[in-house]
Amino acid sequence: MPWVDILGYFGASLTLCVYSMKRMIPLRIVGICANIVFVVYGFLGAVYPQMVLHGILLPINAYRLREMHILVRKVKAAADSDLNMEWLKPHMSRRTVQRGDVLFRKNDTSSDMFYTVSGRYRLSEIGQDVEPGQLIGELGLIAPDNKRTLTFECIEDGDLLVISYDHVKQLYFQNPEFGFYFLQLTSQRLFKDIERLRAAETPVADGDLSRAADASDPMSIKAIGPG
Repeated sequence: MPWVDILGYFGASLTLCVYSMKRMIPLRIVGICANIVFVVYGFLGAVYPQMVLHGILLPINAYRLREMHILVRKVKAAADSDLNMEWLKPHMSRRTVQRGDVLFRKNDTSSDMFYTVSGRYRLSEIGQDVEPGQLIGELGLIAPDNKRTLTFECIEDGDLLVISYDHVKQLYFQNPEFGFYFLQLTSQRLFKDIERLRAAETPVADGDLSRAADASDPMSIKAIGPG
């Protein structure tokens, strides 16, 4: 068998490996190897349509491989982040609120996440004041019934940044960095509330944990806007 044909069979075996692989980075690497083999085979064997096809697929696979490596670096950076959400600001809309305005009530269906920029707010049922620089309502997105467990009201005129859960979901799936921010934020909030409940020697029943996780003792993160 001519060695050029052997080269073609080798390229075919690499292509079969590509279609049987599940992990994207190894898949792209093997795909690039198959493209190179077929370009050489097509040139030496005068199979020019195949040479052209794999000549086009080669830079596409190389570009996708580069994207995957960038994605991995971003995920690692997000996992080591300090929850700075400054980059989220362009995706949020500003809302001016006045004293007495109720942003959401207990048992309302959750639909938005809030960031306090200025003014003062309160979680009515537990008497917890919320100062500027805090994120409120993020756990309603992952709550089983998407119900609010506390009432969030304004007690001093100010501004909020608001983002809908639909937009949050889009960012979560489109941007892995935001996904890791969100997971870190929610998990740290839950652990902090569990510690608070233990410190108060309060039994952590299912209802207590659900109530605490929604908004009690909100976790402060770096300010997005003034105040």
